[in-house]
Formats: sequence, C-alpha cells, structure tokens
Amino acid sequence: MGDKVYSINDQIARFQEHGLDLSCYEESKLKEILLDIGYYRLGFYSYYFKDHKSERYASNIKVSDIVNLYYLDHDLKYILLKYINRIEINFRTKVIYYVSMKYKGNSLWYVDSDIMNHDHIKDFTKKIYTEKFKQDNITLKKHHEKYPKHQFAPCWKVFEYLSFGAVLKIFEHIKDDSVKQRVSEKYNARDLKKFLNYLNAIRHVRNICAHSGVLFDYSLPLSVPSHPDIDFNEGDRNSPDAIFKVIGFFIKSISVNRFNDFQREMRGFFVHHNQNDILAEIVKGRIKYLD
Repeated sequence: MGDKVYSINDQIARFQEHGLDLSCYEESKLKEILLDIGYYRLGFYSYYFKDHKSERYASNIKVSDIVNLYYLDHDLKYILLKYINRIEINFRTKVIYYVSMKYKGNSLWYVDSDIMNHDHIKDFTKKIYTEKFKQDNITLKKHHEKYPKHQFAPCWKVFEYLSFGAVLKIFEHIKDDSVKQRVSEKYNARDLKKFLNYLNAIRHVRNICAHSGVLFDYSLPLSVPSHPDIDFNEGDRNSPDAIFKVIGFFIKSISVNRFNDFQREMRGFFVHHNQNDILAEIVKGRIKYLD
C-alpha cells in the first residue's frame, strides 16, 4: 500500500486490477472482510498467490483462497498458544522450584550477584522491576505495601507476572550450569545448549502467535537441534512443523495425556484443511506438516 490511504472501494478495485477473482463473495461481504481483517493484513497472505514481477494473481485464485489461508494461520496459532501456555507455566514452576531448592533461604536469588550475571541484574532492575511494574501487579503491590523496605519480592511472587521470555532470560543468566541442567533434565534434554535452543524456538513462535504474526511460512532463524526423541520430517528443522515437533516433545514430558490431545488436535486440524487443494499445497510446501 505504500504511504497512500485507500478507501474500501479503492481496495476492491486494486484487487480487480491485479487479476484477483472476487466472484465468490457479494460486495457487502467483501467489504465486511476488509473492515474486519484489513487490506494490509490480508496482504501478508495474498502475496503467496502473486507473481512478484507482474504483481498479478494466479488465474485460478479467488479472494476466498486468501481468506481461507488467513483463517488457517489464525486458527493454528490459537491451537499452539494453548499448548505453549502449558509449557510456559510448567517451565516457570520448575525454575522457581528447583533453583529455589538449590539456594534455600534465598527467595531473591534472581537478583543475587553471587548467583546471577551482574549485567542481567542491572538490566532487570532498570527495565522490568520498575515502580510501574510493582504498582500494576496486585500481589507485588500488596507485598511492597506490607514490606516497604523490601526492594524486591520473592521469586514465586515476581515470576507470575513475568513473560515467558523474561523467565527464560533469567534462567539463561544463572551462573551455575548444574542447576540449569537439573531443570533441563526434567524435560528429557540433557544437553543444556540444545534445551535453550528449543525454548527460544518456542518463545519465537509464542510471540508470533500472541501478537498475530504470520506463521504459515515462518522459518526459525536457527535450526532446532536434533534429538533422538524428536522425529523431524525429512530432516527439516526450521519450518513451522519443526516447532510443532519441539512443542510436542515438551508437552510429552509434562503429560502424556496432553501430548495425545495435542497430536489428535493437530492431526484433525490438518486433515480438515487438506481437503482444500490449495491449502493442502501450503500445508505440505510451507508449513511442511506431513503426518
């Protein structure tokens, strides 16, 4: 769209100028979609169907194909968020428990320079544990009202209000690898470097899902490492399907029943969408789900 604003009628005209078949929708429905999803956001999905030199759509493509791809992406992110949330809570709980058990009597280990990297503590205090952070989160607000001389609250209170990325960053900056190893082994990952790679991959996809990014053709910036218990399709370790495998690996270590639910839900989702030939091509070629 560049820097020019287009009315809904102009947006429809632009679709037509680029050869997109609009016959599948009444004009009122198309306007409803454009005012709901947005012309610019649909562009993240429509580009897949365009010739990038001529900027014209393939002759067999209808606007409904773009909308269907949008909803495939949207609904897939919704499924993944549910299971990533389970991983996030479980990981937070294990970090709080096992690190606190290592440093008994020190509920503020996350800001202790004998335990944590000094630069991280400085960064955490300046950017996260601010007065606003304490006031905005009720448990912390009550803690500091009751104990006004406390600079920080115990980790189990604080961590409940931290993002997945913030908890992961704290975990990464613990000096003693042995305590991190103890947590990683609870997920059947003995190699700490691989474990952190997996968690950061999940964090990347979690942020895409939570902030309505585009997932269907996402490629991880770093390949997830191999693991004997993860069966990557055709050796692929960068596609959305690769991260599905990693999510399943973590969920299985948490609960076999939830892993079975995850497998069943994902399989049903793709069986449904593979009934559409155009989406089936995207599932195989971009998402790379082959199961």
